[in-house]
Amino acid sequence: MMQKWKNTDVHGLKSIIGEELTKTVLPEISDMAAAIAARHGSSRAVLFYGSALRATDLDGLMLDFYLIVDDYHQAYSHRWLAWANKALPPNVFLFRYKDFVAKYAVLTLSDFRRLASLETLSVSVWARFAQPSRLVWAKDKDSVTATIAVVACAAPTLLEAAAPLFSGSKDPLDRWREAFRLTYQAELRVEKSDGRADLIVDSNPEYYRHITQAVVAHISRNLPSRKQALRLWAKRRWRGKWLSIFRLAKASFTFAGGLDYLAWKINRHAGTQIMIKPWQRRFPIIGALTLLPRLLAKGTVR
Repeated sequence: MMQKWKNTDVHGLKSIIGEELTKTVLPEISDMAAAIAARHGSSRAVLFYGSALRATDLDGLMLDFYLIVDDYHQAYSHRWLAWANKALPPNVFLFRYKDFVAKYAVLTLSDFRRLASLETLSVSVWARFAQPSRLVWAKDKDSVTATIAVVACAAPTLLEAAAPLFSGSKDPLDRWREAFRLTYQAELRVEKSDGRADLIVDSNPEYYRHITQAVVAHISRNLPSRKQALRLWAKRRWRGKWLSIFRLAKASFTFAGGLDYLAWKINRHAGTQIMIKPWQRRFPIIGALTLLPRLLAKGTVR
């Protein structure tokens, strides 16, 4: 169990996360992050994460960013966008910069902090930022410090949520794999989840081994029982699937070409040949809702 691991925070979790976050990236990525920040008021930081971070060739990839802001109303010129972001965070937008295409999500620092913790049943933020990421733009030193502090919450949140369901393996990498498998089950996924947790951990095993000791030092000793944990993860799965559906519907307003992106991603990961019809582009919410049941029935989306 978790108690068998050493819990001495020798190097300090924030310092380890800070070192990882501030590693260099391609100049094009930093430039793109600055351009994203310039689109919105009250921008504090931009984080780069996801599969593109692990890739050696960015050609043809959709880059993933999170924009952290102070206030939704200051971030947007339209009130309805601020309301939508507050009611169902985050908002997601498509962004093109030179030869790159990206999608970026917008969160206030306070929402980012909440969604990186066990205050929420949604796994979306803490599952992503328990993985390596990069802080590719920041307004000032205070923004750097605040962002590092929030990102440092994600990995302990993940392992604390998963700990009661761990198997008997003493290998820390097995624990990380098991934790990520749980998060994949708690979201509506268009890619095949089989082996994805292994891919995440095995792409950077040194990072997960290095971070484990510091992460465990931040985990509560008052863990729920296995039975209680199973109930919590059942709630996370139920809530996660429905949140994914609602966010998809909302993205049809904020994400230009959202249905085409969804079709591209499904075809890329599942080997399907989905084609979006003109009427579905004109009525994206109805189009998404008519497409989803067929994808669920075929097991293309889980």
